[in-house]
Amino acid sequence: MKIRGIAADVLDLLLRLGEESHPYEFAAILTEEDGVITGVDLVPGTVGTEESAHVLLDMLPLGIHNAGSAHSHPNGVLLPSDADLRFFPRTGGRYHLIIGAPYGPSDWACFTADGTPHDLAVIG
Repeated sequence: MKIRGIAADVLDLLLRLGEESHPYEFAAILTEEDGVITGVDLVPGTVGTEESAHVLLDMLPLGIHNAGSAHSHPNGVLLPSDADLRFFPRTGGRYHLIIGAPYGPSDWACFTADGTPHDLAVIG
């Protein structure tokens, strides 16, 4: 199913997670319901550093409606790194959000698993 948007409260949560984790990266798995990203799963064992966040994909809950991932770039660069492009396909999701400093309402971007920019509507 195509994702048509992200719930506004989920985006607000991701921006807060980025701000609260700063200067370290955070990473999370996004879940969807009826074509809208409606949830964030923080995976046990995830470790964030100033350069990256490492997610233990073996710890993903079973049966989630995985839409993709979200992680922060404390440097504010809203483009996927080479490491991001290797990580995106491993999550099994189709859409991947990068949340950047200073974590304001427009400090995020969405990409497909191959790193192509993707417009994602904010719903609600």
